[in-house]
Amino acid sequence: MNPARRPFGRGPAVSAFSLGTMRALGSPGQMEAVLGAALAAGINHLETAPAYGPAERFLGEAIAALARRGLAPQGGWLITSKLLPGGDLASSQQQLRGILMRLGVPRLHGLAVHGLNTPEHLAWACQGPGAELLAWALEQGLVGQVGFSSHGSQAVIEQALASGRFSFCALHVHLFDQSRLPLARAALAAGLGVLAISPADKGGQLYAPSPELLADCAPFQPLELAYRFLLEQGISTLSLGAAQPGDLIWAERWQAGELGGGGPLGQASPEALSQEVRAALARLSEGAAERLGAERCGQCRACLPCPSAVPIPELLRLRNLAVGHGMESFARERYNLIGRAGHWWESLNAEACRECGVCLPRCPHGLAIPELLADTHRRLAAAPRRRLWG
Repeated sequence: MNPARRPFGRGPAVSAFSLGTMRALGSPGQMEAVLGAALAAGINHLETAPAYGPAERFLGEAIAALARRGLAPQGGWLITSKLLPGGDLASSQQQLRGILMRLGVPRLHGLAVHGLNTPEHLAWACQGPGAELLAWALEQGLVGQVGFSSHGSQAVIEQALASGRFSFCALHVHLFDQSRLPLARAALAAGLGVLAISPADKGGQLYAPSPELLADCAPFQPLELAYRFLLEQGISTLSLGAAQPGDLIWAERWQAGELGGGGPLGQASPEALSQEVRAALARLSEGAAERLGAERCGQCRACLPCPSAVPIPELLRLRNLAVGHGMESFARERYNLIGRAGHWWESLNAEACRECGVCLPRCPHGLAIPELLADTHRRLAAAPRRRLWG
């Protein structure tokens, strides 16, 4: 196997970075420039979806344009696209045919259920029309393997992994949100491929780090440390959404062997790299612990279930990021998305806390959870916008 490639479920090996195509949407020319840079950076796996607007059409045109110049990765492009759950068999089959037509390819490397976030989605994919669709697509040779992406609960993801229906998954597994790391490890141990969803942006807007992060992660850039951490965990591939060729610098550095163990040139010692990463992670943890003091949430989830269904650990995780790592911008953006993204994100913020106190004796750290939730809301809630009429 090419040392720059990593196993990915039941399909061909993929590059350590996958090109996410939801940002290069200004024009077909923009997509072509990004795709050319991805090829130069050693990327062979492309991730797209009908929900990404014109991405599939632009990508198909870009692939054709590069092919006319004799440009493609060895073994060809490996393309994963995604379908939203919920349609009947006939409409879903039509959607898959539309994907292939827009991309200009006869088959996909991978087809994923896009946002397997609820028990209803899981039932659709495992027993309902979705199960029929996935079986049909495999039988017809239209896809090489099937998987799912999920922004849902631990329980839904666990059930999806245990179903035996899927050979790869895309999860929010990040340096600053390791709650799904055990699920990713279990998937990898079972032979599934694991794609980390947007470690740069959804992982904390690490392309615009705070002074605290820069100091704590040194000698690494925060984004570099996040990528090293995930690659050392054995995550199959990291999604890298690029709007311009320059956004692919980290994939280029991996291709050059500069991100350590597993790089194609094998220039770094995995043992030495791991020691450096462990030391940086320790400094990162120590810095956050010092700033948060006794108010640090350990993310053990012992406070759950909340009688009011408040997602306590997730809300206090955002507070940890804001106070402990100076990541106020990211934490505020995520906090103010609560209740506005349907099943893709949490539905209740800290205002839903009734201060019933049920969580207090459960917390092994003795945190004053209702007070910390109120503080989280004061810190992160956006001020109401003044109406321009009425």
